[in-house]
Amino acid sequence: MTDRILVTGGAGFIGSHYVRTVLGPQGPGDVELTVLDKLTYAGNPANLDEVRDHPGFRFVQGDICDPELVAKLMAEHDQVVHFAAESHVDRSIDGGAEFVRTNVVGTHTLIDAAHRAGVKTFVHISTDEVYGSIDEGSWPETHPLEPNSPYSSAKASSDLIALSYHRTHGLDVRVTRCSNNYGHHHFPEKVIPLFITNLLDGKKVPLYGDGGNIRDWLHIDDHVQGIELVRTKGRAGEVYNIGGGTELSNKELTRLLLEACGADWDTSVEYVTDRKGHDRRYSVDCAKIRTELGYEPRKDFAAGLAETVEWYRENRAWWEPLKGRAAL
Repeated sequence: MTDRILVTGGAGFIGSHYVRTVLGPQGPGDVELTVLDKLTYAGNPANLDEVRDHPGFRFVQGDICDPELVAKLMAEHDQVVHFAAESHVDRSIDGGAEFVRTNVVGTHTLIDAAHRAGVKTFVHISTDEVYGSIDEGSWPETHPLEPNSPYSSAKASSDLIALSYHRTHGLDVRVTRCSNNYGHHHFPEKVIPLFITNLLDGKKVPLYGDGGNIRDWLHIDDHVQGIELVRTKGRAGEVYNIGGGTELSNKELTRLLLEACGADWDTSVEYVTDRKGHDRRYSVDCAKIRTELGYEPRKDFAAGLAETVEWYRENRAWWEPLKGRAAL
């Protein structure tokens, strides 16, 4: 039986990679995907060129906050994989209203329509940032939510709204919380693509504070693997952390990117005022998804980062037009 999946935000970085993977030669082969994307500044139709002629692909430009459109699409699908979100922390600090609208109101619009249409499974893609900051150890899925930015607060709210529809209505909702993603087709406002593209252009890179903030890095191949395990084998009402297993300080990451791009620290790094409320460290405990679903990150970080740098080196035509749109 063919799964009819509605993918929100499928023209963005992670969503488009999910679509390309699921409709690709290594995908399940028994799916039809409809991408719903508003095509805001971070949505790029070119991200879907690879699958545009696939018989199982359809694209709809629209807003997840549009109840009429969402209700119509829900009636045509069995499952939802919900990526659509405003996700850039700095933008949320500058103004959080659009984050509340998209991440909270948009998620409620989707989940309510899914319930009313009798959708079979709703996979809600979230972030480790909802947990806040942790000095030592790693967060299990049961850790209290303590978000510190308007972005992460809006995502935490969307998690709770989605899960409430499981507890109240019995809707099969599954939530994933991932660590920092990296890879190709990443919009050049986030740290890795911003630094790579700046360095390739001979520009400086802005390093927040003392550069000591620590993140766990997850390649998009591994993230998509985890999402598919949750979609196909996960349990209703459960949350699953997805991590990559490579923890680096921003200073360590910067050194690796400088080396990969042939740049030196003294002429290429500019320390800038730290982000307001900047979380010091993220670290997710992935024991649950490993034990229950057999997840294991496969992409070696050194290889994945080298591939990412090379992709940006070879695909200037993709990212150069986006650099102006990336500016806050």
